[in-house]
Parts: sequence; C-alpha cells; structure tokens
Amino acid sequence: MSKNIVIEEIDYTPVYKQRVELVERKGIGHPDSIADGLAESVSRALCKMYLEEYDQILHHNTDETQIVGGQSAPQFGGGEVLEPVYILLVGRATTEVNGERLPYRKVALMAAGDYLKQHFPNLNVESDITLDTRIGKGSVDLTGVYSSVKLLANDTSFGVGFAPLSQTETVVLETEKFMNNSLKKKVKGTGEDVKVMASRFNDTITLTIACAMVDKYIDDKDAYVSIIEEVKDRALDFASGITDNEVAVYINTADDYDNGIYYNTVTGLSMENGDDGSVGRGNRVNGLITPFRPMSMEAAAGKNPVTHVGKLYNILAKIISNQIAEEAGGDVEEVRVRILSQIGKPIDQPQTASIQLIMGDGADCAKWYKESESITTYWLDNIDEVTKKIVKGEIAVF
Repeated sequence: MSKNIVIEEIDYTPVYKQRVELVERKGIGHPDSIADGLAESVSRALCKMYLEEYDQILHHNTDETQIVGGQSAPQFGGGEVLEPVYILLVGRATTEVNGERLPYRKVALMAAGDYLKQHFPNLNVESDITLDTRIGKGSVDLTGVYSSVKLLANDTSFGVGFAPLSQTETVVLETEKFMNNSLKKKVKGTGEDVKVMASRFNDTITLTIACAMVDKYIDDKDAYVSIIEEVKDRALDFASGITDNEVAVYINTADDYDNGIYYNTVTGLSMENGDDGSVGRGNRVNGLITPFRPMSMEAAAGKNPVTHVGKLYNILAKIISNQIAEEAGGDVEEVRVRILSQIGKPIDQPQTASIQLIMGDGADCAKWYKESESITTYWLDNIDEVTKKIVKGEIAVF
C-alpha cells in the first residue's frame, strides 16, 4: 500500500547556525498547560473505561477544556483564594452503548480532580476550584469511523515534527523541568507556574523566567528577594551545564520591590488571579513553542488517540524525525517531517508524508533517503503502537 512518502534534501541554514533563535516553554502549571493536562487526563480515563467495557476505544474528543481565572489575595506568610477558578471540561464522547448509558461524566470529573491533586500540591481542589463538564454525545458521522475494520482518519489535517533539538531548545525544555522537579527539593516557595523564554543571539542564550512563588512559605520582602536570587543562581548553574553557549538568567522581571509588586501567589498558579487557559495555546507535542521551526497549530491534548490525525500525526512526525536524526547523527543536521491525512482514508496511508533533510557535509544522501523512507514506513505500519503508548501515558503531548 502506498504511503505517499516524499524524501528531499533542502538547502537551508540549520537553526543552530542562525544568529537569532527564540524558544518558549509553558511549564506544567501555566493555565494553558493545565488545560492541556486536564484534557489529556480525561481522554486517557475515557479510553480506559471503553477498553475495560468494550475492548476498544470508542469515539471521543475532549480537547476544548477552558480555564477561567479566579481571584486571590496573596500576602507574605499566607493569603487566600477569594473566588475559585472555574474549569469547564468540554468535548464529545460516546455516552451510550446498546441503550446503556455510560458513567462518562463521573469518569471525566474524577480524572480531572486526580490530575490537579497529583500535580499541584498547594491547590485545594475542593475550595479553590469549581470543576464542571459539558462533555456531550459525539457526532454520528465521526463515530462511524470506528466501526470500520480499517481505521480511517477523522479529519483532513497535518502533523509536524523536527529533530534534533538545538542547544537553545534543550536548555528551555530541561530548565523548566529542573525548576518544577529537583529545584523544589532544594528551594521552598516556588510554584508550578513556570514559563521559560529564551533568546539566543550568536553564542549567548538569555533566559527570561517567570516563576510563581507560594506566599505561605515566604515571610517577607527580604525572604522573597533571597529566594529569587537563589532560584536565579541555581537555574543559571543548571542551564550553563547543558550548553556550550554563554547563559544569562532573569527571574520575575515584572517585580517592582520599591512599589510592593511581587509574583506572589497562594497556590503557585497564576490562574488563581485572573489568568485564563485553553487547550492548544501552549506547547506543541515536543514540549516547546518554536517560531523558528515548522509547527502545527493543531491542539493534540484531549483528541482521541485512535483516528484523530491532529494528535497522532503530530506525535508520529516527532517520533520519525527523532529516529532519523538519532540514527543519522552528523550526516543529517536537521530533519523536518510533515504528514497530511485525508478524512475518511486509512490513517496509515497519508495523502502525503514529506521528509525534508538538511544534510551534513559529505553525507551519503542516497543512504539516508532510503533509511528515512524505511523509518517512516515502519511507523505508519505500526501506528497502533503510538495509540497504546498514549493511553498508557508514556507519550507527552505538551
């Protein structure tokens, strides 16, 4: 069966060789990332319910979660949330099978609540959050896609991936993970809402980091300033250790100590005081926002992992590009993968699978054309393995 794979070499300066590069990551506690995380947790929970009951994943898409910011009054030593954050789980699901109504609403709400409790220890889910769902019955036409023996794409859309990550991209991705993991064990008072923005000019990477602080762990202004300086130093040490570039770090640059302005929060999350969030407005499936790279605007979180190409093809493009880049090493400086579906056609037979290679000096083009086609064909033939990994939570989508 034709996979419509097109391999070509392109003449383009790799990102890491360009003078300027911009990269962003919205951390796990950013309102947009929370929306992504909730949507994906609900989708996985529905998948497990369907598999347990019917041994197959039924139609659903829960990729429209909305977060409406609350109101809070943070203060040193501990403030309070005045108005709870409103979270609305929206989407479509198979709600009834053979006349039997499924507990989809309970499953969705429990999955969302568990996700919030697991990841945000300073958030009181019972009092700081109003959790609601308006997930309804899915479209009959799209639901019909699941009944065919051959899985058919439920949209005409494309997925995009690239590899390898540049040093700037790696620094941004890993620095946010560092701040939301090992740093917390060493520095008390940092929240989960962390955003890292990088600007590389020639050989210098400048990181601007927004890090919500948790007021109950900070006694006064002096303690706040001291913690910020420690966070800055530790972030600088970490980032400098994973790149050959010079690194400069700025933390919470909107603070104005003289006028009593601090990035202080009650919960460690900016959504407590007005910041809203939506699925798909944040990181792509590689965990980054990369304006100097090809990207898809498609939201992956919450889409069904069986036939929705907006999810599967973006993840598949990432996997394919990573494997080509890893196996080729320096022979291929940069890989770009774009896979386009056609609604109603077999999901393992895309309308176009474009693989673009930026070759290194002296590389054997013919060899990597052949290897790239082989890798792409393998993953299209085994696309169901991607579905399994998504359901198990082994693949991050933001």
